[in-house]
Amino acid sequence: MKAQDYPPPVLELIARLKRMPGIGTRGAERFALWFLQHGRNDARALATALQNAADTVGNCPQCGFFSVNGELCTACQDPLRDSALYCVVEQPTDVLPIERSGSFRGLYHCLGGKISALDGIMPEDLSIDRLLERVSAHPGCEVILAVGSDVDGEATALYLADKLSRLDCRVTRIAQGLPAGAGLGHADAITLMRALEGRKEV
Repeated sequence: MKAQDYPPPVLELIARLKRMPGIGTRGAERFALWFLQHGRNDARALATALQNAADTVGNCPQCGFFSVNGELCTACQDPLRDSALYCVVEQPTDVLPIERSGSFRGLYHCLGGKISALDGIMPEDLSIDRLLERVSAHPGCEVILAVGSDVDGEATALYLADKLSRLDCRVTRIAQGLPAGAGLGHADAITLMRALEGRKEV
């Protein structure tokens, strides 16, 4: 006798949900069953939103943050932003914690990761050349290195400081306030504000 199980579409839905970070087998099953039993309209709306995001959201061609249909992001379009002040972060997701602190009014540059020999990520794999181009176009600007404080983050900051030292710019490093080994996503607004205000020369 064959054991009863969910129909194949349900099993596929559970498998897809299970691939999301922080969701295990039981959690994926609960989500799938809720959508089928109580939230079919929500499931359709979610599917539409996912499809729309997948089709339209990419990276800003200038700074690397999220944007729609290949256009510049909101910050890069804002004429009131200080174009002589750049904040360099590892990932696009690191931009919003700084924005929400309300203490930075310049432009951003997302590297797309950090240098990590163990993971096979080298400088040429990151958006470093684009950063150097942007800085070269604005002599006398300040570049704040707001990468993580772990080993790879420090290696990335040292590499960038060396490259930027050859250009006409001031290079600073985000200061105390962030715990060692932690990323920007775990810091609150006050911690980020103090870290930005207490930056120092590299």
